[in-house]
Amino acid sequence: MMHYDAKTPDEYERIIPIDRQAVIHQLRLVIKANLPKGFEEQIQYGMISYVIPHTLYPNGYHVDSKQPLPFMAIASQKNFVALYHMGLYANPELLKWFASQYESRVPSKLDCGKSCIRMKHINQIPYDLIGELCQKMTVDAYIALYETSLNARNSSERSE
Repeated sequence: MMHYDAKTPDEYERIIPIDRQAVIHQLRLVIKANLPKGFEEQIQYGMISYVIPHTLYPNGYHVDSKQPLPFMAIASQKNFVALYHMGLYANPELLKWFASQYESRVPSKLDCGKSCIRMKHINQIPYDLIGELCQKMTVDAYIALYETSLNARNSSERSE
């Protein structure tokens, strides 16, 4: 995983490789124009991240409660541009929708991990689809999904 020592999203955009700057800039524009109210853009874990701030979710991220709750992130990796979307990981129906839409709009095959969409062909990024994806989940809906997933995980750990 590539790590850039940036303090702000604008700085991140300036220090990544030149061939990725326009792509990351366009992704930022699309995400900010389409995310529902309440998400904030910042640097988190070395990436441009879209988080639910402590003012809206005081518990923060269960891994590190000092961190706001992560939702989405974009990053320039060595061989691809990554889009991380925690809702895809936690909501199988959303992932199914995204995969089918991606297949119908993009000539290359979807390369997706648990929450990471790896876009190796930067000239084929479906910005319109990413905008639609951003609109699919509000802050409140993601908090509810996150807490349900967290409670289920904690219950299964207690029963082991």
